[in-house]
Amino acid sequence: MLAREPSPTATWRRPQIAADQWGQAAGSRPVGPTLDTPLQRLPKISAERLAGMRRLGLVTVRDLLWHFPRRHEDQRLRVPVGRLRPGERATVEVEVLSVHLRRARQRRMELVEGEVGDETGSLGVIWFNQPHLARILHPGRRVTLHGQAARHQGQRLQMRNPEVQLERREGVQVSVGGLVPIYPETARLTSRWLRAKVGELLPLVALAEETLPEEVRRREGLLPLGEALRQVHFPESQARLDAARARFGFEELFYPQLAALLARRQRLARAGTRSPYDVEVARAFTRALPFRLTDDQRRAAHEILIDLDRPSPMNRLLQGDVGSGKTVVAAMAARMAIAAGHQVVLMAPTEILARQHLETMRELLSPFEIYPRLLVGSTGARQRREILGGLLAGTDKLVVGTHALIEDEVRFPQLGLCIVDEQHRFGVAQRLRLREKVDLNPDFLSMTATPIPRSLNLTLYGDLDVSQIRTLPPGRVPVRTELVEAAGRDAAYQLIRSEVGAGRQGFIICPLIDDSPGAEARSATAEYERLTKEVFQDLRLVLVHGRLPAREKAERMEAFATHQYDLLVATSVVEVGVDVPNATVMAIEDAGRFGLAQLHQFRGRVGRGAQPAHCLLFVGEEDPAATARLRALIEHSDGFELAEIDLRLRGAGDPYGLRQHGFPEMRVGDLLDDPLRERARAAAEEVLKADPELTDPILRRGIRDYRVVFEFD
Repeated sequence: MLAREPSPTATWRRPQIAADQWGQAAGSRPVGPTLDTPLQRLPKISAERLAGMRRLGLVTVRDLLWHFPRRHEDQRLRVPVGRLRPGERATVEVEVLSVHLRRARQRRMELVEGEVGDETGSLGVIWFNQPHLARILHPGRRVTLHGQAARHQGQRLQMRNPEVQLERREGVQVSVGGLVPIYPETARLTSRWLRAKVGELLPLVALAEETLPEEVRRREGLLPLGEALRQVHFPESQARLDAARARFGFEELFYPQLAALLARRQRLARAGTRSPYDVEVARAFTRALPFRLTDDQRRAAHEILIDLDRPSPMNRLLQGDVGSGKTVVAAMAARMAIAAGHQVVLMAPTEILARQHLETMRELLSPFEIYPRLLVGSTGARQRREILGGLLAGTDKLVVGTHALIEDEVRFPQLGLCIVDEQHRFGVAQRLRLREKVDLNPDFLSMTATPIPRSLNLTLYGDLDVSQIRTLPPGRVPVRTELVEAAGRDAAYQLIRSEVGAGRQGFIICPLIDDSPGAEARSATAEYERLTKEVFQDLRLVLVHGRLPAREKAERMEAFATHQYDLLVATSVVEVGVDVPNATVMAIEDAGRFGLAQLHQFRGRVGRGAQPAHCLLFVGEEDPAATARLRALIEHSDGFELAEIDLRLRGAGDPYGLRQHGFPEMRVGDLLDDPLRERARAAAEEVLKADPELTDPILRRGIRDYRVVFEFD
């Protein structure tokens, strides 16, 4: 398609607010809105639009101005009417030749119809239910239109509902003809309306306090805040848009790096609860094991024991793939801390996982007369009082539990080591409450079976030291993973039946607990009923999901683990903490609805014994993005490789729950941009070198939102 070069008039004219627009006299003190004014106090915003903005998290003027476009549509190139092609979206500068308003007979709809043209030809236009256009469009008026041209009744070209920009005037928001912002939208809240409202309020960015020190901006070549806000919404050029996004992207990576470095510096300056590295204690522990530690386990254990021996508190993350043996390493750390006279607490996100850890810890530590206690929500009142008394007296040295460990009445006077499994499944405040149980600074060990890409590690856990267990213990059998389409369902069921017939067990995972209106995914409850009555009538099935009472859930899981049932139908409640070596089949319904990391966790529930294992991925309607994830799962068995693939496939928006970690929303920053992240970290190091106490008020405001995430003073 031929097009004219962008003309000087194709750039955006910045919206301006007249001095008296908010009911103030020119030259007087402003009495209009500020950045903190609630949007509901602004004029001419309907209740429906306010509700839409709340759904997007927009409550104040500041929220709206920081609601960045997800992309910009380039409408700068003008196309002569005579060169329009059917099906193409284009921008035309035309004169209104005719216009009239009529009501459609068949529907209650008002139509504005007309004809526009330039020196190369004419074009039909029609707008539906926009009668106001008939009042402002009249023959002879110049307008800019943007839309898709199509043949009307197989003959002349017509644009239906094109966007309209009248002749530009100061104070009027431009909606067509430049780099047009396209915003995240919701019902009754279109980009067109958001453009107008943002443009109307944009001059208020002059009230915003700068969020980066001038020295940092100068050294990094970044735009000032006000200019960056203007350009990110209504850019003068692609280069200015890129500069605005670069400024915000840098800032969103800079402050977490700065907060993490500050937290690390402060932690290393504090006195911790030192547990001396007793080599004989470590050797006795390894001699008592019924297996040999892998090299990765030995390396990770050594790193942790060195940290326990330091005068400052440990803050370490132990990453290991499903079944890699992280709990053994944690047990060795617990043994060393208890030998030094400290108490140890291990907190898990679910009662199932807590009970699994209890059994493992009991098996590994009972040779040393260390007997862990279990404190969970379903613990009886009498046993609970006994455990609380033992902890307070210091006679109980190791307790395993769930959120029940952070309740007010639980006290650990000699707490020296906190171990938190799957810490990303706890809220930030919950983890902090565990640390606040004592006046001391206990060592802290986080564990996760969800491998995290290095790019995210440096952001999410920038204040932690990281140990990795990448190899699996010998004896783990590979799991054969395959897609099961509708035509292969009967064969898959036959495979499950044959495995059960050979004395083994299996899981069937569903994305929902109950059927939901409008949802096409299978639910665990309905699938359990169907399989019991129609498919596996002669087998023993049990149902487990998150809404069951904790005790009943634990009882059913225990019954399955002891082979009282053949098949477990469940939701994602079995993602972690279920160890049934006799299970050899994992069938996942609507597999495309799960994330790649979660699917890998499910797969890790089988193949824990000596028999070959299978992971069956049932799929419904074809979804290219989901299929790419599933193909990756079939081709790769290494969780760390899959984590990197998952990040690339899904993007860095929020695949690992940044907000759950306590992070502010990242609007522009790209966690996959390694050079930008390294640049931000280097800048943070320079800042701390020049200002170790971080006295700059701009910097202190900037890291405020990360205070809880990284736990600094």
